[in-house]
Amino acid sequence: MTTKAFQDYYPDNYSHCYGCGRLNENGMHIKSYWDGEDGICRFTPAVHQSGGFPGNIYGGLIASLIDCHCAGTAAAAKHRHDGFELGGKPIPRFVTASLKVDYLKPTPAGVELEVRAKIIEIKNRKVVLSATVTADGVVTAKGETVMVQIAENN
Repeated sequence: MTTKAFQDYYPDNYSHCYGCGRLNENGMHIKSYWDGEDGICRFTPAVHQSGGFPGNIYGGLIASLIDCHCAGTAAAAKHRHDGFELGGKPIPRFVTASLKVDYLKPTPAGVELEVRAKIIEIKNRKVVLSATVTADGVVTAKGETVMVQIAENN
């Protein structure tokens, strides 16, 4: 049996994001899962998504991976923090209040990237996370995000 990704639990009206929306036919369709206490995403950019200098991934794609993966991890973490299992009730949806990315080394194209998010803080509607992007065992970027839960009446 295949485990559903965090993004698979998003309500349809919040599933059109270019990075993580399962209903965006032209999107990246990133998928995030639990790996212990961390959220993990594995993604291999298609050639048309790579951009950047020949042989490398452009910074905007890396930022999008961190952004969407952290939003999904924030949703799953808040859901768990509030005492719910995935699938038990609709998962909350989060948007980005702050995104900081440090590009440490060129990120090579044509390889699987691993994005790992760690929860730093959950407080009310806010979740703070740190993230790393790894290619071939080398951390090429790191990020910090502040995610805010969308009010239920939106």
